[in-house]
Amino acid sequence: MNRVVHFEISADDLNRAVEFYSKVFDWKIEQWDSSDEYWLTIPPVKNARGIDGAIKKRTLPAGSGTVITISVDDITSRVEKLIQAGGKQVTEIEEIPTIGQFCYCEDSESNHIGLLEISNYDTEGC
Repeated sequence: MNRVVHFEISADDLNRAVEFYSKVFDWKIEQWDSSDEYWLTIPPVKNARGIDGAIKKRTLPAGSGTVITISVDDITSRVEKLIQAGGKQVTEIEEIPTIGQFCYCEDSESNHIGLLEISNYDTEGC
């Protein structure tokens, strides 16, 4: 727990960003079933080392860039701990179907991070 498990690259033009990362890094990128504004990066080999990510429609302020998501065991208590350490909760905790609970926060330096309490996801190979 408490390790980076996901990244998100924000984009104003999703098609342009998908094309860019596909061409530059040979990434396979597929639209997520649950959203037309969220595209998953697919590793070339199942259970490949590293972390998976996504390209998403920009929802946080410009300049937020890439957001890392950290797996936590209890999102509510971790948000409280984050606030006590000088961070901020940016969005409400929301349920992600088949995955768990998620919210965006800011660290002490105003960098956006995601917190994810995985409850319904197979973490084998993560």
